[in-house]
Amino acid sequence: MTVSPEARYETDAVIIGAGPAGLFSVFQLGMLRLSCHVVDALEVIGGQLTALYPEKPIYDIPGFPRVLAADLVERLAEQAEPFKPYYHMGVKVESLLRLPDGRWEIGLSNGQGLVAPVVVIAAGAGAFGPNRPPLPDLHRYEGKSVFYLVQRREDLRDKRVVIAGGGDSAVDWAISLADLAARVMVVHRRQKFRAAPDSEARLKAMAEQGAIELVIPYQLQSLEGEAGQLTAVEVATVDGQIRRLPADVLLPFFGLASDLGPIAQWGLVMNGPLITVEPATLATNLKGIFAIGDVAGYPGKLKLILQGFSEAAMAAQAAFAVARPGQALHFEHSTASGVPV
Repeated sequence: MTVSPEARYETDAVIIGAGPAGLFSVFQLGMLRLSCHVVDALEVIGGQLTALYPEKPIYDIPGFPRVLAADLVERLAEQAEPFKPYYHMGVKVESLLRLPDGRWEIGLSNGQGLVAPVVVIAAGAGAFGPNRPPLPDLHRYEGKSVFYLVQRREDLRDKRVVIAGGGDSAVDWAISLADLAARVMVVHRRQKFRAAPDSEARLKAMAEQGAIELVIPYQLQSLEGEAGQLTAVEVATVDGQIRRLPADVLLPFFGLASDLGPIAQWGLVMNGPLITVEPATLATNLKGIFAIGDVAGYPGKLKLILQGFSEAAMAAQAAFAVARPGQALHFEHSTASGVPV
């Protein structure tokens, strides 16, 4: 796409993705006195933490025995704020062009362009949306009594909640809502869940105690209600046995459909949906372009937020040589350097 000169921003680094890895990249690059513009297709920062489970507790962030996803995003934004990042929210990246001076120009869906020597792709799984169950008239209930994420746990107080799915989201939310909702029913097609073993054990223990009802082996069949408000969810076994579950809310947790979009066409070496990087620097095959977080692939990769944080730090160190060619970088601990102002 063509970007007019009036709509171009020049910066040291463009970060694609405002999830936890992207936000921490702002801090790491800022500590090296590199300016950043951040782009995300979502309207708000935080990526999946904000869009999918803002009130879900996370237990494996160093220094936080337990932290809510939304609170972690808030702390990351506070940490990045001294470096004055420029956020482009609710827009998508559409094009990539190598300029004659070696810098990259990224065209955005709003017609603007970002020019920088460094690009950090922290796009997670790319632009994403929920996998919707194939139910008749589903759209009539979406956003009213069928939700693919829980933004406020309190909204489900005293509700009859049906949760469908067998992964971590389904199990974790069933456990979380058991003491808040009037009734929690988990619909799954098999006895075995795909959640963390401790979580699955806790779910089944709560079911034995009567705090949660496991509706197994069933699948969603149809919805009942009026004007977008559920009154019941009908489920069925593979051999046609039907159950009617009185319900106020349905939470289908069947994972996400994701798409890197134009990024996948930029000439990056990829292994399936992952961008292949050099493990020591997170550099891609294109000079000046780095990939971190869930979208980066290399041997031994763990899809953990804390690993994305480490990758942000390593990529920033490698990016400095691209953004400031010929300048020596002397590594310093933050306890010695403080936060640049």
